[in-house]
Amino acid sequence: MTLRSVAVAVAAVLLLSGCSSPGADTTRDAPPWPRPTDLSARADAAGLGNVWGERLAEHVHTHLTILDGDDPVTVPANVGHSAEREFAAEIHTHDTSGIVHVESPTEQTFTLGQFFDEWGVSLGPEHVGGLRGELTVWVDGHRRIGNPRSIELTDLRQVVLVVTGVGEVPRLPAPFDWPPQYD
Repeated sequence: MTLRSVAVAVAAVLLLSGCSSPGADTTRDAPPWPRPTDLSARADAAGLGNVWGERLAEHVHTHLTILDGDDPVTVPANVGHSAEREFAAEIHTHDTSGIVHVESPTEQTFTLGQFFDEWGVSLGPEHVGGLRGELTVWVDGHRRIGNPRSIELTDLRQVVLVVTGVGEVPRLPAPFDWPPQYD
């Protein structure tokens, strides 16, 4: 191999190693994961639109709890929502309570995967964002097997995602105490 071909090979390796990290549109680090700043682009990535000011045919609330072992992970306020910009994606948050709002001018199925896509945090059968290990999922207090991305967001549903080290026993937290305005 000539000196020139070695230099080309080294340059190619350096170039490819810079391209191998996850894209800017998904979070790869440990929490906390901030809310996205480009609301429109993130909503588009999740297949959602801006429904600000539209008449709603569907308005439901799902509570999301994420635990890194026993440590809670905050779901940020205003994922997909900004009163200043008059922007509200069909799936969004208002505060850090973990309540995910679904507000849509048409009745349709929305999923947890769409919310995570909008948030810019990766979600799969074995991870939440950069949290890797054993992922245990509970829906309304019942263990769920399979890809959590497909979980439907329905009214007063409670979704718990717990990532633990291999062999650690996950613990189901107490049910979320819904504020009275959601009953």
